[in-house]
Amino acid sequence: MRIGNLDIDPPLILGPLAGLTDSPMRRICRRMGASLVWTEMVSAEGTIRESRRTFKFLDFAEEERPIVFQLFGANPESIAKATRILDGMGPDIIDLNAGCPAKKVVRSGSGSALMRDLGLMEEVVRAFLESTSRPGTVKIRSGWDEDSINAPEVAGLVEELGASAITIHPRTRAQGFTGRADWRLITEVKRSVEIPVIGNGDVRCADDAIRMIDMTGCDAVMIGRGAIGNPWIFREVRAAMTGAEPPTRPLLPERLKIAIEQLDLMVEMKGVRRGVHEMRKHIVAYLKGFAGASKLRAELVVIEDPEVVKSRMREALAELGESRDASVSEGDTQ
Repeated sequence: MRIGNLDIDPPLILGPLAGLTDSPMRRICRRMGASLVWTEMVSAEGTIRESRRTFKFLDFAEEERPIVFQLFGANPESIAKATRILDGMGPDIIDLNAGCPAKKVVRSGSGSALMRDLGLMEEVVRAFLESTSRPGTVKIRSGWDEDSINAPEVAGLVEELGASAITIHPRTRAQGFTGRADWRLITEVKRSVEIPVIGNGDVRCADDAIRMIDMTGCDAVMIGRGAIGNPWIFREVRAAMTGAEPPTRPLLPERLKIAIEQLDLMVEMKGVRRGVHEMRKHIVAYLKGFAGASKLRAELVVIEDPEVVKSRMREALAELGESRDASVSEGDTQ
């Protein structure tokens, strides 16, 4: 897949997840095989105010490139100003979020609320695309609810305005993250435009990724929640896409090693307290499915000292037999 002058090969992407896809996670996912990574989204208003917290979301290391900054907002003038600021910070691509279902986002008319007002959508997308020298892309949902599914129409509008690619998560705003993503909508969007279409939603394994491409004809696969605590998914999908030998599933020693590495990166980047607290949701995911994981998770999510967290993980590995064969227990998958 080509976006602007960038070749994304294989077409395998880490999508944006608020509170999760920070620089440490992105670095690990790039190393595991993601060809392109998205930052967490930032607000146009916070960007214009030069909010320190907003700019922290955009911190990245060169090893993460190519990288996409994602912006949201509903005021065309603010979007234009914020886009120019982001453009000057050196991302490879800038993306406009028109799909976030979060209440605090849609209350301001941003995110998926734009799909209810195509007049405003047009103004916002035009202001965005006219304000960047970099490839501009847009991420959308199916529509606001089941009675107003309009993703193909929105995709056509976005293409007409000059977007370089579009991402579709085929759930409505009303669905949030419940139910199943309707991949048929990806197919409809792909048929309605000539620009690259990125499919997103319910990709949990390599088979899902290949099935999405085969079923929808999309140009790339974006993985979000399926990568939490499981960056190896990119290694597996990359092998499936390129015809390489399928890699072995990571056993507990490897999972804990990467979890410790991510914790170290988070503490280095965010400080001890914030780094430890934000890592907890990742640790829970890294340990999912292993024998004794429930008890260990309960201990780790209350420890404040990162060195104690790492020490306890190493002790747990020894308690579980220090076996390279430590694997998933059918009775402990939550």
